[in-house]
Amino acid sequence: MNSRVAAASARTTRQGKRRERYEDDPEEEATLLGEELRDGESRDLEDEAHEETASQISTVSRQTKSLGKDKSRTVPFRPPEKLQKKFPPNIVRNQKYNAFTFLPIVFYEQFKFFFNLYFLLVALSQFVPALKIGLIATYIAPLAFCSLRNNCADNNKADAPIKDIHTFIGTFTINTPPSVSQNELPMVPVPTIEPLTAENVLWSNTVLAAGSAVGFVIYTGLETRAVMNTSHPETKVGLLDIEINRLAKILCTVTFVLSFVLVALNGFRGLWYIYIFRFLILFSSIIPISLRVNLDMGKTVYAQQIMTDTEIPNTIVRTSTLPEELGRIEYLLSDKTGTLTQNEMEMKKLHMGTVSYGFDSMDEVTHQLSMAFGATAETGHGRNPSIATGVQMANRGRRDMSSRVHDVVLSLALCHNVTPVRNDDGSVTYQASSPDEVAIVRWTESVGLTLTFRDRTRIELQTPAGSRLLFEVLDLFPFTSESKRMGIVVRDTQSGEITFLEKGADVVMAKIVQRNDWLEEECANMAREGLRTLVMARRRLSEQSYAEFKKQHHQASIRLEGRNEAMATVVSEYLERDLELLGLTGVEDKLQDDVKSTLELLRNAGIKIWMLTGDKIETATCIAISTKLVARNQYIHQIAKLKTSDEIRHQLDFLQNKLDCCLVIDGESLQLCLNLFKTEFIEIATKLSAVVACRCSPTQKADVARLIRHHTRKRVCCIGDGGNDVSMIQAADVGVGIVGKEGKQASLAADFSVTQFSYLTKLLLWHGRNSYRRSAKLAQFVIHRGLIISVMQAVFSSIFYFAPIALYQGWLMAGYATVYTMAPVFSLVLDRDVNEDLALLYPELYKELTKGRVLSYKTFFQWTMISVYQGATIMIMSLVLFENEFLNIVAISFTALVLNELIMVALEITTWHMYMVISEVVTFFLYALSLAFLPEYFDLSFVLSSSRTRGF
Repeated sequence: MNSRVAAASARTTRQGKRRERYEDDPEEEATLLGEELRDGESRDLEDEAHEETASQISTVSRQTKSLGKDKSRTVPFRPPEKLQKKFPPNIVRNQKYNAFTFLPIVFYEQFKFFFNLYFLLVALSQFVPALKIGLIATYIAPLAFCSLRNNCADNNKADAPIKDIHTFIGTFTINTPPSVSQNELPMVPVPTIEPLTAENVLWSNTVLAAGSAVGFVIYTGLETRAVMNTSHPETKVGLLDIEINRLAKILCTVTFVLSFVLVALNGFRGLWYIYIFRFLILFSSIIPISLRVNLDMGKTVYAQQIMTDTEIPNTIVRTSTLPEELGRIEYLLSDKTGTLTQNEMEMKKLHMGTVSYGFDSMDEVTHQLSMAFGATAETGHGRNPSIATGVQMANRGRRDMSSRVHDVVLSLALCHNVTPVRNDDGSVTYQASSPDEVAIVRWTESVGLTLTFRDRTRIELQTPAGSRLLFEVLDLFPFTSESKRMGIVVRDTQSGEITFLEKGADVVMAKIVQRNDWLEEECANMAREGLRTLVMARRRLSEQSYAEFKKQHHQASIRLEGRNEAMATVVSEYLERDLELLGLTGVEDKLQDDVKSTLELLRNAGIKIWMLTGDKIETATCIAISTKLVARNQYIHQIAKLKTSDEIRHQLDFLQNKLDCCLVIDGESLQLCLNLFKTEFIEIATKLSAVVACRCSPTQKADVARLIRHHTRKRVCCIGDGGNDVSMIQAADVGVGIVGKEGKQASLAADFSVTQFSYLTKLLLWHGRNSYRRSAKLAQFVIHRGLIISVMQAVFSSIFYFAPIALYQGWLMAGYATVYTMAPVFSLVLDRDVNEDLALLYPELYKELTKGRVLSYKTFFQWTMISVYQGATIMIMSLVLFENEFLNIVAISFTALVLNELIMVALEITTWHMYMVISEVVTFFLYALSLAFLPEYFDLSFVLSSSRTRGF
């Protein structure tokens, strides 16, 4: 077999009357595979094949050297081992770690953040005796908790096969004819060359509907498209964590400055450099490691609340480090099929120029079809023949209505790529690459014309009367994104009549069919109804004209250069001329539940929505209208098939002055814009209210997501349901996967998994908003808690000769951030400023949150000033008011500190929760009890005497 890049093929056989499927011919299969040849011939033919292959490989090699870019290859059946070793082994490794890289990668992921690195250094300093302050466990334990918890939240993800899946060119050469005896002459020329295209490729997870297929592997291991298009996702980090990391750097600077100032004020006496480090450790609570512990525990609580929400059942949080990101989304990039729609098509309308049949009047089609096939009403669908049909048409020299219905329904039942598969239980399932075609075939079945059998060479139909119609498939022209149509040439085995049938998008079919005055208008009407339109047409062929076409088409199909263009030219010249327009179909893609209201709420929340789909422009535009992604009467600007930079510049200039429109752009034009005017395009596109990108490859989807992130610095959420959405989901700040009919690939690769698109409303506007607000408040309060005790330490050291001695040691320091304040402070993760109904009723509340005002430099410095004021006041007032009780100044100031924190928590709470009340009360009593059980820190007699004095 000789191939300039060949693929697994189930269709490379002789065509026309000589077409015979080799899977049904054991002798032919054996000959093709070289398994069972005549005695004495096998070895000779194999040697000849190897010699010829070597010659061909040498030729290709020389071409490669001369051209520099030619990477074509020749692959024979049963290739020698030497040839196999030239290509990579069929092994793919996609794990993130191995035994040697696990620890280095984990440590890097954790300590690349200044926050964690700072506490690592502080913890290590406690192993130096001169720097040791307090218990080592208070430094090590929280750090270990953070590292363990963050690593457990990491995901091991793999991308899906994506790039350049629509193009494949090769040839299939049969050097050995299937002969029965040595004296028999071959019935076909040797060698026989057949074309190979993307239609001959068996992709991963392909279901072979009928028969069998012989194939072999061309690309292996690292050369497979799956590996070449695999992106290795980075560990996602929330914006809140990045912001806190920045604040930590500011606090660290403050710590250094404060330590240096205190040592300088002491005149750099003694081992001043040691004192600086001791002060640094004393003030380490300014950057509290408990902040990381509290935030990580809060994320766990948020994740649990999301997964236990009964209104969004079966929602799974796969990356629990990102709940706050859900509250800051400004761009939503969504797939269409299976995400906004259910991927369930249903035929809703049939228009035939002078008459239109809606969903409620399909019974009329059934009756007309029964009459056309000569069936009585009783044998048809149980109709009473005396009942009038209600359709009165004047016969203006044309066929009567029944004949016209017969022609369009019969054409729809034949012009497709659908294969009926009989299940074990006797039911029939239709399989096809396009759900539109399945919907049309189901509709023809519902009106009485049933597809009963289909293979590569023939189609069998059952009429309303129960008789069988058999058609021979002579040629098939599959749908492509370039042609936007599909055609088929069939021969009626009973009459021998040859007919070319074609259906496709109105934009291309309008130029092919005979002149008419209704197609354009009706297509526009159906599009406004959100229906996917297909134009059905036909042309009768004579034996002579078909034979001439076949000859020219075969010559074009075996060309290696310009093959597709040559084949299209032949089809256009011989077949696609003056087609008879039969009718227009309208198919509805059912929307997901509550999609319209969900998109409206998200839009009101200030989220700009982009729809990225692999579908054609017409289909995507219909869905954009039906989902209300495009507002009523909003102008839709379509950009397609741009070729030059001047065309792009003209379109960008127009969009700059029309920012209130919805942009619909195809993948080819999108790629050209990104290549030539990336910055200008993304700057304009991100200002538009809605963008629909059609014919997007999965790689383009991911590129768009990254580009929006990098250009706008805003949070981007991507949602999809299929394997082709995995790259986009992984490229987003937040990836949401829908468990749908296409499997769980998107769900497993995503950060959040849902079962319906409408769940986004609750996920973002309620859980996301709450998570961000709560974490922002919690973070600032924990920083306040650390700052206030550090300020007290600074005041204490300043008063007592700038000595680097800890104000609170041992249990007091450990208990302050745990037993005495942990529960009340952490209870802030249950706070909420508004109830759920109000948050969903007024999505504008979410829009306000995306501005980042909840946690900003302004709020940070406000809390810093509060901490400085309270810390200084508590320490100074304790020294002034209890001047005579200096030995108890630690207990006095610490008590005031704990009570201050409990009061501050109570003041910060907006909506009280039962846990908040319990945590406040229980913490207060725990502290009161500890006064009696910690005599080394608290003088109980002093406390009781003070109480008696105040009581007296």
